Amino acid sequence: MDERLSNLTWLRTFEAAARLLNFTETGQELGLTQTAVSLHIRSLEARLGSKLFYRQARRLELTEIGQAYALTVRQALGDISLSTTRLFGADSAQTLTVRVPVSTSALWLAHLLPEFAAQNPEINIRLVSNIWAEPEPRDDVDADVEIRLGHGNWEDGTALRLSQETIVPVCASCTPQPGSVSELLAGPLIHILGYEDHWARYFAAHDLPYTNEHARFSVDTTVSALQLVAGGGGYATVLARFAKLSIARGMGIAIAGPEMPFQQSHYLIRRKERGPLRPEVQLFETWLAEIFAGSEG
Repeated sequence: MDERLSNLTWLRTFEAAARLLNFTETGQELGLTQTAVSLHIRSLEARLGSKLFYRQARRLELTEIGQAYALTVRQALGDISLSTTRLFGADSAQTLTVRVPVSTSALWLAHLLPEFAAQNPEINIRLVSNIWAEPEPRDDVDADVEIRLGHGNWEDGTALRLSQETIVPVCASCTPQPGSVSELLAGPLIHILGYEDHWARYFAAHDLPYTNEHARFSVDTTVSALQLVAGGGGYATVLARFAKLSIARGMGIAIAGPEMPFQQSHYLIRRKERGPLRPEVQLFETWLAEIFAGSEG
């Protein structure tokens, strides 16, 4: 056995510190002092003979090898916990409540959840959706896992980026495809509330003039926009990941122009008042990071 395999306490401390990137918050989650957390990390680094963090004035950053090791450790700790549950029984029902934007849920995550369920039959998923980026707190929905789409600057928790998004224009697959971006100006164009500037940004990136007068329809979700597009209602700009999965699953839409970088990303939110992560939450969040990374572009 490799003598560098470290004690479980150090690994648990490293996993939490890699998630939170803050020794003080790590200590609060694990019930340790900041000094103890720092000692665990230094001891682990000494045992491995490699730095896991860059320590800066007011922030931590994982080294390249630290990032790779964090994923392995998180998966291993999750596997140990789940194996213990499978062999010796669960202390309580393992149900995860996952809060996610409604379009991300309906157009992407809901289609991939059966994969997670097949791999982890002892974990139940309760999926709740919200239209806007910052849902109002609801006493009846205490989310174990929360995903938001935005700029990552929320004040009620730490935001860990899961994706780098792009947008694409889409049209009905049964209609003639536009030969150039300029042809999209003829419309009809569909606006999604909250993202009314998408078309302006898209056309500006191609040096084309645009005014809001071009828009004929406005809807409140990407789900509605894609249904309207599929029915021949016109063109919409949507996240490329939504368009590609919708096309793969047989929706009657087609990509009508090149992709363009999107200023917003999907983030995993860690609320400030949150306690220690349950093992099944760690496992689900690791799976989330993997499927987002695996579908980039």
